[in-house]
Amino acid sequence: MKKIEHIGIAVKDIEASNNLFELLFDKPHYKIEEVESEGVKTSFFKCGPNKIELLQATNKNSPIAKFIEKKGEGIHHIAFAVEDIYQEIERLKSSGFCMIHDKPKKGADNKIIAFLHPKSTNGVLIELCQDIED
Repeated sequence: MKKIEHIGIAVKDIEASNNLFELLFDKPHYKIEEVESEGVKTSFFKCGPNKIELLQATNKNSPIAKFIEKKGEGIHHIAFAVEDIYQEIERLKSSGFCMIHDKPKKGADNKIIAFLHPKSTNGVLIELCQDIED
């Protein structure tokens, strides 16, 4: 894992949250994107070298809707940038980690992604991210 790629925050209302984080960071978000396969609308902010991803559910069955129903708004996951997501998934599985996704899938912000199950990471949802080559 190279670095923390972003921190994901589950929100009920992405527009209200965009306004809040715009005031907090003193700059607007740089991208809004919907990921239909995950039932989520995302908004990204840059804060120095770091990124914050706001996540709003687009349907009641999405993982974000279920997370908010159970835990309320707040930090949802920490994402790490990796060089080779396929190799990293195999390394983590062989080390005993439980994956939610055994194969990467398209995510937001021009990435392929895979999640580790929080039951194998002390309750923290971990996302692996790799840039999609153009």
